[in-house]
Amino acid sequence: MALYLVQHGKSLPKTEDPEKGLSAEGKMETERIAGVARGYRVKVSRIVHSGKKRARETAEVLASQLSPADGLASRSGMNPLDDVPAFAASLALDKNVMLVGHLPFLERLVGLLVCGDPDRTVFKLQNSGILCLDRVPEVKNPVIRWALMPSVG
Repeated sequence: MALYLVQHGKSLPKTEDPEKGLSAEGKMETERIAGVARGYRVKVSRIVHSGKKRARETAEVLASQLSPADGLASRSGMNPLDDVPAFAASLALDKNVMLVGHLPFLERLVGLLVCGDPDRTVFKLQNSGILCLDRVPEVKNPVIRWALMPSVG
């Protein structure tokens, strides 16, 4: 099992797009990271995204490069301030699933899964970045296996 967490790409300001779709920079960075993930042969069975336009567009770019066998799906409960413990309780960790969503939700989910505490920040996500959580036999909770981020520093 691997769980891939992706913060949506950079979005347009509300004044340009009331739904805050991806900006040109957001699309470009997402395409670049998706290409790197494909080059590393990252296997994703399904990409699940929040209902917000910027998350859906990010998921579509990732899917175009990673070709998930089970496609794309929108899911409720992944918005910025949604209930992380309730979402985590319904999360099946038996397939390689990619979640595309928002902050602070995703960082709180990482804290809960890795440390058992959603208020503990253990990793700072970036727009379009991919964080891989995985299980290892000697550790109870999932661990951070690797990350691909658009910028270093």
